[in-house]
Amino acid sequence: MHDYDLLVIGSGPGGQKAAIAAAKLGRRAAIVERTDSVGGVCINTGTIPSKTLREAIVYLTGLSQRELYGQSYRVKDEITVQDLSARTRHVVGREVDVIMHQLARNHVTLLAGTARFLDPHTVGIAGGPVERRVTAANVVIATGTRPARPDTVEFDDRTVLDSDAMLSLERIPSSMVVVGAGVIGLEYASMFAALGTKVTVVDRRPGMLEFCDGEIVESLRYHLRDLAVTFRFGETVARVERHKTAAVTVLDSGKRIPADTVLYSAGRQGLTDELGLENAGLEADARGRITVGPDYRTAVDHIFAVGDVIGFPALAATSMEQGRLAAYTAFGEPTSSAQGLLPIGIYTIPEISYVGSTEAELTDASIAYEVGTSRYRELARGQILGDSYGMLKLLVGVEDRRVLGVHVFGTNATEIVHIGQAVMGNGGTVDYLVEAVFNYPTLAEAYKVAALDAMNKIRAVSRLDE
Repeated sequence: MHDYDLLVIGSGPGGQKAAIAAAKLGRRAAIVERTDSVGGVCINTGTIPSKTLREAIVYLTGLSQRELYGQSYRVKDEITVQDLSARTRHVVGREVDVIMHQLARNHVTLLAGTARFLDPHTVGIAGGPVERRVTAANVVIATGTRPARPDTVEFDDRTVLDSDAMLSLERIPSSMVVVGAGVIGLEYASMFAALGTKVTVVDRRPGMLEFCDGEIVESLRYHLRDLAVTFRFGETVARVERHKTAAVTVLDSGKRIPADTVLYSAGRQGLTDELGLENAGLEADARGRITVGPDYRTAVDHIFAVGDVIGFPALAATSMEQGRLAAYTAFGEPTSSAQGLLPIGIYTIPEISYVGSTEAELTDASIAYEVGTSRYRELARGQILGDSYGMLKLLVGVEDRRVLGVHVFGTNATEIVHIGQAVMGNGGTVDYLVEAVFNYPTLAEAYKVAALDAMNKIRAVSRLDE
């Protein structure tokens, strides 16, 4: 008999939900995690700290209120790292308490240490004077990722650093180079630009966020430029030269960009190199990721993998659902999920969020659609918030009037996108949004305005065909 019915390696969002789901099914569940990392990257160095940092920056800089009170408005004139980190430490501490309470309440055992496979059913846990061994009928790998560090770059976590080290900056830099215009790079670029840091973003690709709606991305790019962010697209970093108090980023084109700090955001690496996967009959790819099937089962039938360690979409929200589904599958529980409609949230300043198809995807698939647009400046709530730049786009099928995509830019984008997600998940049409009554004044009213816009365009075309 095994020690546990389900053993989870890693206590991030995916690991937590897998263990709790197993416990809810009446199974013996345990999580292996280092004592200083309960909650995983999400709680300690990633999602929660960075989003708390963003919230502190938006509040202390008064950025969201400047349309109402003038461009010089600030809550605090001299913002320090201590101002920002105080809020972050508070939120992280509270979140760790919540996780510990949830695990205890569901009788999930927390095993302190670092796990490695000894055989497909046995895991060794190092951390004490003697390696402990536990066995499990099923195992879920939820170890997450770490920032990738190219061998050609010399990191010192002070002048040249990755996203994990951003949270331990000693001071707010006056200038910064961000290498990589991905989600993490752009989030930090917008945060520090809002603080007054002169930011330059470098990326070898011709643009940014190519998976998002083009109009929304262009709006973000405009606002980042308004915060004095400089973009260097189509440029490759040759090397980073460290000096006593600064660094110089040298590009292949010969450009040299001096800055107080260089943030390298060059993707992430799966935390699998110390797992002893070969002892379990598994292997990871060059980026440390584990291949899984649609039910999150690996090549070994009783071993599952969830979260960032399996690659895209690598979001806390999707990791949670993957963990739940993996646990249900392990114990033969019927599963269903709406994972085909994944909301994507990007916490730049301003926010971006979307669900469903983009215009480019619908065009490539030869699906006839119409666009309905609402701008926050047309909404009373937008005026109250001081957001005159936000917008919501609905993509509506011409033939059946179904909502095919929702794209939001601006205040609370990551919140209101879920209204569209719910409509789409139930096969809803634009007619529902036209007929629905929304609280006034709210940003949710943008759905009705956009729906009316799309409907009027569809009617205009249909009248021509009469």
